[in-house]
Amino acid sequence: MSAASDRPLVPEWLSSPEDVNALVDEVWPASAQRDEHGELRLAGVAVSDLREQFGTPLYVLDEDAVRARAREVREAFTAATARHGVQARVYYAGKAFLSTEVVRWVSAEGLAVDVATGGELAVALAGGADPARIGVHGNNKSTRELERAVEVGVGSIVIDSPIELERLAAIVERMPRADGAPQSVLVRVNSGVHAETHDFLATAHEDQKFGFALEDAPAIVARIRELPGLSFAGLHCHIGSQIFGTRGFEESAARVVELHAQLLAGGEIPVLNLGGGFGIAYTSVDTPTPIAQLADGIVDAVARECEVRGIPLPNLAFEPGRAIVGRAGVTLYEVGTVKPVRVSDALERLYVSVDGGMSDNARPALYGAQYSARIASRTSDAAPALARVVGRHCESGDIVVDAEYLPADVTPGDLLAVPATGAYCFSLASNYNYVPRPPVVAVSGGRARVIVRGETVDDLLARDAGWSPASASNVTVWEDSE
Repeated sequence: MSAASDRPLVPEWLSSPEDVNALVDEVWPASAQRDEHGELRLAGVAVSDLREQFGTPLYVLDEDAVRARAREVREAFTAATARHGVQARVYYAGKAFLSTEVVRWVSAEGLAVDVATGGELAVALAGGADPARIGVHGNNKSTRELERAVEVGVGSIVIDSPIELERLAAIVERMPRADGAPQSVLVRVNSGVHAETHDFLATAHEDQKFGFALEDAPAIVARIRELPGLSFAGLHCHIGSQIFGTRGFEESAARVVELHAQLLAGGEIPVLNLGGGFGIAYTSVDTPTPIAQLADGIVDAVARECEVRGIPLPNLAFEPGRAIVGRAGVTLYEVGTVKPVRVSDALERLYVSVDGGMSDNARPALYGAQYSARIASRTSDAAPALARVVGRHCESGDIVVDAEYLPADVTPGDLLAVPATGAYCFSLASNYNYVPRPPVVAVSGGRARVIVRGETVDDLLARDAGWSPASASNVTVWEDSE
């Protein structure tokens, strides 16, 4: 079916490319290039070599891209705050992608790390993150998680509920920090500004699980100031994720700074954390705001709000989220089957099935997230065909890329690459249908190395309490053949 005749099936934002082999710069890591044979190379490593050495599906992470982006974001916010005579701290979002190796990369580039569970804290510490530069989030931190955070001396804990506040107060009373200092805490507030994003990604409207309403925060702060084992460091607000532009941040800043000004009557407040959740490009029509523009716009807005109220600008903290690691990731799949599906008498869609799916990228199923795709093992002169890339799982919603133009001659054995998968794909991975999770490979300077080992079926069986090595002779494990 020609590209001109398939419009009823095509999202409004998607257009047929002039070159179905072209890589959109904003979507792919800068190191993604096709070689003289048309094969995709990532940081100089051919995708066919990656398949041969590590198999598919495969998460590939460009180390230099992560490091460069971390530096870029840190330098942008440092420069923006320095113009106003204050300091900035940028936190790497552990939930986006976390491994000890990545912790080492971002720490070396000057980023702090935020975590939301005991497991994430353990990985951050194992990766060498300075505990004083770790922030702990979460709406339901357990007693043990809070104890561990205090025990290692984390830089800050974000208070999310009155119960959690009293829980933490009891902990620091019976087991003070080793350095003798009070535990620094921030109070998460909901500014009421609803980010222009998916409802599940918007986190500052009132009817959701995180934080306090603005009018409830003063009582919580007053209680913190009564407790000798705690130190109120400031407010924290996060309006959502995958956000473009500064308008939402500016409106949120006005409301949060007003509360900050009121709270100054009770004592100094050294920090204001404005969150982040900056967007990246997943498709050719996504236009993320340049990071320097974001930094200048947000910091200037906060400075204006402080000036209007005649209060000093505090040091500022930011949490860019996926913006650090998202674009640096590419997932490789092998095409298994291809079939045209007649949608109506006149319309047909090409279904391209790959050897992964919602177990390695749950975002399309969770949020309706859109992605791009390209055949990576070769180029093609075939006409573009409207395709839907789907996974191998027993769900009709197991969609990897909802709508994309691929060469009409896409065939089993082709390598297919999906860009912008560095954030929230590995983190959300599952073993649905008992599929082992893929490895994560870092590429840099023409070399590749595993930074997170992939699972095997034996790994999955080892967790089954009804299975033992002694019974292995009675179990036939099916592995994909070459």
